[in-house]
Amino acid sequence: MLLCLPLPWLLARALPPARPQGVALFLPFAAALAGAAPAAAIRQMPRWRKWLFALVWLLLVLAAIRPQWLGDPEAIAATGRRLLLAVDVSGSMASQDMAGGATRLQVVQKVAGDFIRRRHGDQVGLILFGTRPYLQAPLTPDLDTVGQFLNEAMIGVAGTQTAIGDAIGLAIKRLKQDSIRSGHQGDTVLILLTDGSSNAGAMPPLEAARMAAQAGLRIYTIGVGGAAQDGFFGVSGNSDLDEDTLQSIAKITGGEYFRATDAADLERVYGRIDQLEPSAARQQWVRPRDEWFAWPLGLALLLSLPAVLGSGRAWR
Repeated sequence: MLLCLPLPWLLARALPPARPQGVALFLPFAAALAGAAPAAAIRQMPRWRKWLFALVWLLLVLAAIRPQWLGDPEAIAATGRRLLLAVDVSGSMASQDMAGGATRLQVVQKVAGDFIRRRHGDQVGLILFGTRPYLQAPLTPDLDTVGQFLNEAMIGVAGTQTAIGDAIGLAIKRLKQDSIRSGHQGDTVLILLTDGSSNAGAMPPLEAARMAAQAGLRIYTIGVGGAAQDGFFGVSGNSDLDEDTLQSIAKITGGEYFRATDAADLERVYGRIDQLEPSAARQQWVRPRDEWFAWPLGLALLLSLPAVLGSGRAWR
């Protein structure tokens, strides 16, 4: 395209001026522009207008070159496994019985966030559940966004009770909808993390687990919280955790049950899940492109206005 820059100058020297006879296009305003012959108009054209036309032509050629700005390489995920995290945000997740005085949810946010960032090549989604479950992040390869949504989760945002069966039911529904929309039939995994027993919701947890098994959804269950201890005021700690139900859910669906009493345990759990469910697709990279042709094109349009308005006799 740069070779086109001298084209107007070459054509002006090589071709004779256009004749007014035999025009093929009728212009109602042509009479207002018929003051001088084209060759004479060019000879009488002020120098500033010649430079203005040259600048407009230069900008048009630059726009035709299609300049682009290449950004830094970014990782994109080729679709592999579909993995949903269902995180309990009921009131009991505010208990500060984990190492370092952090709440259970804070520890989950940190460790699960690291787990999400390692899932290159997978689609990851997030379900928050308490009395009711809701989809916080749909299945997406944008791992940073899912991790951000997890960090923004708050205690009690979905209610103070625990509906494990409904959370599993929502995961089944979303995975089915995603399969219909995208045609993806790859591995589907649900990691369900809770610190209590199911005491709310319309669907019993074991019934939901059997439906998940029929849908091909494998569930890994994680029980979190400090171990139950006998104290002066009776049993303290995570005495509400229904490990039998969590173990049954994992067994029915072909997954595993894990117990985590502190951050180190939870890190080992997610490390074990990484081994059992490795990322199924290799990481790919892309350089985002910003189109810049609109800038020289728009500037050429603006500069063409005084160039055209100056073509009458008043400018000669």
